[in-house]
Amino acid sequence: MEYQLTADVTPPSDTAELDPLQRHGVAALLDEQLDLLAGIEGPDGVEVEPLDHRVAVHPSGAVITWLLDAPALSFAEEAARHVLTELLAQTELLSGWSVGRCEVIASDDDLAAALGEGDAVEELEDDDAELTEEEVAALREELRGAADALRAFGPEAFGHDPADPDTAVSADAARLVAGAMVQAMEILTDELFADVQELEDAEGSAGEVEALSVLNQLPARYAEHYGALFAKQFLVVTAILGYRLSQPDWTPPLCTAEALALHVLKAETGVQLDLAGLLDELPVKEMFAAFDEHVFADLDHERVYDLDEETGEDEIDLLGTPGLDFDEWFLPRGTDVLHPYLTTEHYAE
Repeated sequence: MEYQLTADVTPPSDTAELDPLQRHGVAALLDEQLDLLAGIEGPDGVEVEPLDHRVAVHPSGAVITWLLDAPALSFAEEAARHVLTELLAQTELLSGWSVGRCEVIASDDDLAAALGEGDAVEELEDDDAELTEEEVAALREELRGAADALRAFGPEAFGHDPADPDTAVSADAARLVAGAMVQAMEILTDELFADVQELEDAEGSAGEVEALSVLNQLPARYAEHYGALFAKQFLVVTAILGYRLSQPDWTPPLCTAEALALHVLKAETGVQLDLAGLLDELPVKEMFAAFDEHVFADLDHERVYDLDEETGEDEIDLLGTPGLDFDEWFLPRGTDVLHPYLTTEHYAE
């Protein structure tokens, strides 16, 4: 089971507020040390695997958001607190720093619920894990900083109209969502690498492996077809998508798989917005609706998730829409081959 955990680390109480240069140094130190962790030994020798992390530093300390794979919530929290305490003690420049709150704020089920029915983002309910004002401010500033990497489209893609003084979506709101999408792409890429490894180790499909982060967000009807090769190809498509999002100008998804990757990216973007406490403050549902209208040529890819409610039978074959058949997901739409690794011949192996 994967858990999203938040930990506070703070300097000694008599430390003056951190200036911008100090905050940058603390972020670099923590990030470097966390990158070195290949695994964590939790209580009773239980293995806890760190999957991804993010560090946000504010004038009074730092907030670490950590994605961990652990057998249970208590193992994730205890192992994280133990390893962070040791990490601070062994890092000379952070001597005297301590771990404050260290608790899980979301599990696999919570993260999946972030989109809700029809992809409408809903707030994750966790009253005991509220961030302080400083922590929220640090996370939001990090989102604003990340937004510059999204160059494919501007704030209008999220519903901001600079010509309308009464626009429902402010420029800052659009920037926050853009930054969340950039961070979500980083996390999505890391998680896909982990999915590939899980499937290669298991020599099975997504229908047989539970510890998956991305492929389990694709249509469940095809889970038995999501093997290691498929995961690698979906990773290639996601890498192409990440590149395209970082370049000026935009064309709609180049294949059905890329449309599905964008679909999953929106879900992870919702999670990042929730971590920053923005789901109540921003008109996220309306912003994502504007996003859909701006970036997709159509929403045919969403039909792949649909089953006949009465019979449970697959209706996709009856639609006759090009690209929706599973064997056509990686076929390019009106362009040359996207990548040699995505060719039909390779896919058929």
